[in-house]
Amino acid sequence: MEQKNSGLEKSEKQSQLWIYLLPVVGAFPAAWTLYRRTGNLEQQKASRLSLMLVLLWLMGYISLSIGATQSSEMLTFRLLYANTLLTSGYFLICLGLMFRLRTGKSPYLPLLSQVANKIGRK
Repeated sequence: MEQKNSGLEKSEKQSQLWIYLLPVVGAFPAAWTLYRRTGNLEQQKASRLSLMLVLLWLMGYISLSIGATQSSEMLTFRLLYANTLLTSGYFLICLGLMFRLRTGKSPYLPLLSQVANKIGRK
């Protein structure tokens, strides 16, 4: 009976981590977890990583969009194309992290996870 409960708890924790890694939408529960200082260490790390990813994507998205509206026609196309690549990359990274989580590995990006954890602890 205890083994079933531990399996359910692990599945529930994995589902929470999976929600944090949803592109764009997962930033809200991640921010709430960090704001309330709830969750275990793994949930906090995933929340920090999710927020770091969404903030980097949002800054890039806004910057490229503003640049596209204030430039020549050819440069506008290139900036919007770069914006598309950035957004596609963000979604693919999130899906890759979700896949890693599904296979039993922790969601981890070599440089970004370390930076997110250092900033989050301060």
